[in-house]
Amino acid sequence: MKYYMLIYYVVDDYVERRTAFREEHLRLANGASKRKELLLGGAFSDPSDRSVLVFHVKDIAAVEDFVKHDPYVINGLVKRWEIRPWNVVVGSAQQ
Repeated sequence: MKYYMLIYYVVDDYVERRTAFREEHLRLANGASKRKELLLGGAFSDPSDRSVLVFHVKDIAAVEDFVKHDPYVINGLVKRWEIRPWNVVVGSAQQ
């Protein structure tokens, strides 16, 4: 199992526009969390320009599948995204 950070770079009016898609996005995220794929997720504030989701999965395909089905991405709230492998070295999640 590997850790990956999914970083969303969101549009300027993200906070206003996300309301219409939030329930569906959270359903997707909660499903991934129940499967123990998604460990943490949240948005930065001040400014609200990015979000980060931390996955612990067998391979990157699970994270790519999440992105493919995320209503925030599908509906243009995310202007770009990246998936980065993440090496945990301190804390209870270390390998």
